[in-house]
Amino acid sequence: MSLYDEFDFFVWFAVLAIPAVILGCMEKKLKIYGFFVTLVFVYLALKNSPAALGWLGFFCVYDYLLIISFIKLREKLGRNKIIYKLYLLASLMPLICNKLLGLEGNPDKIFMFLGISYLTFKGTQIIIEVFDGLIKKQNPLDYLYFMLFFPAITSGPIDRSRRFEEDLNKQLSREEYLELAGTGIFKIVLGAFYKIVIAALFYRVMTTFGKEPNIVSCMIYMYTYGLYLFFDFAGYSLMAIGSSYIFGIKTPDNFNKPFLSKDIKEFWDRWHITLSHWFRDFIFSRLMMTFMRNKTFKNKLTGASVGFIVNMTVMGIWHGLTGYYILYGLYHGLLLAGTEIFQKKSKFYKKYKKERWFIGLSWFLTFNFVMFGFFIFSGRFTELFDKLMTIILN
Repeated sequence: MSLYDEFDFFVWFAVLAIPAVILGCMEKKLKIYGFFVTLVFVYLALKNSPAALGWLGFFCVYDYLLIISFIKLREKLGRNKIIYKLYLLASLMPLICNKLLGLEGNPDKIFMFLGISYLTFKGTQIIIEVFDGLIKKQNPLDYLYFMLFFPAITSGPIDRSRRFEEDLNKQLSREEYLELAGTGIFKIVLGAFYKIVIAALFYRVMTTFGKEPNIVSCMIYMYTYGLYLFFDFAGYSLMAIGSSYIFGIKTPDNFNKPFLSKDIKEFWDRWHITLSHWFRDFIFSRLMMTFMRNKTFKNKLTGASVGFIVNMTVMGIWHGLTGYYILYGLYHGLLLAGTEIFQKKSKFYKKYKKERWFIGLSWFLTFNFVMFGFFIFSGRFTELFDKLMTIILN
C-alpha cells in the first residue's frame, strides 16, 4: 500500500484516526497509540516486500546501536573528531550503499526500503547533535517512533529529533488538541486538492502538449512540469503534516509560497524547507566554519560561493547519481553563488533593490531560473541535449 496515494490508505487512516481524536479530546497522550498506528502503516506499506521490511528493521537496530555507542564514547572521550567522523560515515553508510549498490538494474538492491534517505538524514542529525553536546541520551521508543513516524517516513518533511520529542511528550489540553486537529484536517483536505486535482491537471497538460521535440512543446513541458512538481509534492507534504497534527505532532511545514520568491536564496528558504534547512545547518554552515577556521579563502564571499556550489551539488547527488540530478544541484549552486556575489558586490543592486520595478524583474528572473532548473531535474533537458549532439556529430 502506497501512503497518501491509494484509496485504501485513506480508509485505514480515517479508521485509525478516530481513536486518536478521542484520546486527544480526553487529554490523553497519543504516544503509545500513535506508535502502534505507525507500525500498522509501515507493515501495510511493506507487507508485500519482506526483504524491504527486513532491511528497514536492520537499519533501525544498526542506527540505534550506533547512536547509543557514540553517546557513551562522547561522554568518555569528549569531542574526539576522528571518532566523530567515523561515526558520521557509519551513519551515512546505509544511504551510500543504497546509492552505489542499489542502482537501477541491480537485482540485489541494498537497503531498498521506503524512506531510506529521510531516515538516514534523521539518524545523521542525531549523531551530529550528540557530538555537539545537544543530545546526551536516546530513549529507544522515542527514537523508533521518530524514525518510523508514518506521515513523514516516505518523503518527509524531515523533522528534528529534539523538536519531535518535545511534541511527543507534551500534554495538550482539549482545546489545544482540537485546534491542532482542526488545522490538521484542513491541511489534509487542501493537500488532497493540490495533489489530486491541481497536480493532475498540470500533469495532463504536460503529457498531452509537452511531448514534441520543439521549442513550444519544451516550454509547455518546462512550466507545467515545475507546477506539477510543486502541487504534487506540496500536496503530499500538506497531507503528511495534517496527519501528524491529528496524532499530536506538529511536523514543520515544507513549502511557503516558493514561486513568490524574489531571488534564488529566498526560493530555497521556501521550497522543500526541511530538506534545504537540513543541508544549510549540517553541510553549508559547517563547511563555512571549516573554511574560516582553516583560512581556506581570503574572503568570506569566496568561501560562501564555494560552499553554495558544494552544498547544492551534494544535494543533487543525494537525489541520485544520474547526470541530470548532479547537473541540477550544480546549476542551483552556481545560481546561489552568483546571487550572493551580485548582492554583496553590485552597486546597481544596492541602489535599486527596493524599487518596485527591480523587485518585479527579480521575481520574473527567479521564477524562470527555477523553472529551467526543474526542466533539468526532469531529465528532459539532458535528453534533448544528447539528441542535439547526436544530430550535430552525425
